[in-house]
Amino acid sequence: MNLNVGRELTALGRLSYHELRLKFTELWGNDAGASSSRVWLIKRIAWRLQALVEGDLSERARQRAVEIANEADLRLLPPRRGRVGPVARAPASLLIRKKSRPRLRPGTILTRKYKGRMLHVRVLAKGFEFEGTLYPSLSAVAKTVSGSHCSGNLFFRVARKGGPS
Repeated sequence: MNLNVGRELTALGRLSYHELRLKFTELWGNDAGASSSRVWLIKRIAWRLQALVEGDLSERARQRAVEIANEADLRLLPPRRGRVGPVARAPASLLIRKKSRPRLRPGTILTRKYKGRMLHVRVLAKGFEFEGTLYPSLSAVAKTVSGSHCSGNLFFRVARKGGPS
């Protein structure tokens, strides 16, 4: 088959959904199904065109794929809701750790210009001082300044350790 795959793939993007379904049927010999999306159709058609030009899987590769599929523990039923038995804990190395909060040293002064006004917040051992008032969190300061709830770290542009500032 003499096809320019690059040109064919470019042309796929210009086809309507109905034309893509017809092209799929032409290449695969069966209907794509009612729930197939435009992106899925383009991917499957592109794969088929490439396979026709460059060659498909060898018979040996196909047989090996069938063997692997037959040996696999396939789930035939969906999992039951709720716990069925004791739940094993995942190893600590696989657990997703929460991102740590940025650590600000007491005595640090955070500054930010907001609506033409320069803000200065002093970091204390237990809280934050802004305009002579003690606040329990940087978010409380940001709420006082902006009038709405927002992240204090984002408002004052406090970067995480090792992250962009």
